[in-house]
Amino acid sequence: MAIMVLQSFRPVLDTIAEEIANLDGRGRPADYIPALAAGDPRHFGMAVADLDGTVYGVGEWQRPFSTQSVTKVYTLALALAHEGEILWEHVGREPSGNPFNSLVQLEYENGIPRNPFINAGALVVTDRLHRLTGDASGALRDFLRAESGNDGLDFDRDVAASETAHGDRNAALAHFMASYDNITTPVPTLLREYFRQCSIEASCADLAVATGFLARHGIRADGTRLLTRSQAKQVNAVMLTCGTYDAAGDFAYRVGLPGKSGVGGAIIAVVPGRCTLCVWSPGLDARGNSVAGVAALDRFTTITGLSVF
Repeated sequence: MAIMVLQSFRPVLDTIAEEIANLDGRGRPADYIPALAAGDPRHFGMAVADLDGTVYGVGEWQRPFSTQSVTKVYTLALALAHEGEILWEHVGREPSGNPFNSLVQLEYENGIPRNPFINAGALVVTDRLHRLTGDASGALRDFLRAESGNDGLDFDRDVAASETAHGDRNAALAHFMASYDNITTPVPTLLREYFRQCSIEASCADLAVATGFLARHGIRADGTRLLTRSQAKQVNAVMLTCGTYDAAGDFAYRVGLPGKSGVGGAIIAVVPGRCTLCVWSPGLDARGNSVAGVAALDRFTTITGLSVF
């Protein structure tokens, strides 16, 4: 199959949007976070960004939404840039095979989470970044503003408050890991930083452009290096194997790209050396991934031939 050139993205996106408009069974929004429960599964946006930051979009690609766990990619990148291989002493790199908020494996594995993208692992990464910066959520927001070029990108206080009010499971995860000395930030402070991180609002355009450093092998939008080429490979690899909760195998099978989903309905994906993508639709499947989002990315790689395989 011929590989599509970058200028072909606009007609490809139009074709995908037409197909998604007729998709049956769009899933349900995340109702365990009340602030997200009213999301309409009929909403759909998709954006693709070139390596130079030029962005193409379709549907509601400029509409802000709650990024949720998508932000775990950027927090991981920032923590890895700060402390390198030491980070991997505190969090693993293996798929969990369990729900993203599971407590089960932590007890068997002495408080070391399986990977940075399940909730326990993301709490550890946020803890490490907070130790290094003194303001984990602020460091993340500043990074996303710089990479996306959107200085207005910010937290959604209502979403953060909603998650805080229903955050008992995350508190349990944090306290359990603290008992193994794998969390050092006071748990109330850590939870505040974590919920603020997840509450950031951004659009498909913002996230497609902000993820470009992973397609550029660690190079930021301003030309400076955030990650070594090897570290960028590591982040992409963990996205491929762990980025869509316990459906990572199916996502790799269907889409064939490193990706990270969030229960707000977004999925980011990376074609190393070529482009980055973000798709958003709030209707989720049983594993917490956007139904329309996975379908759209599946069609994108099928039509264009752009895949890591």
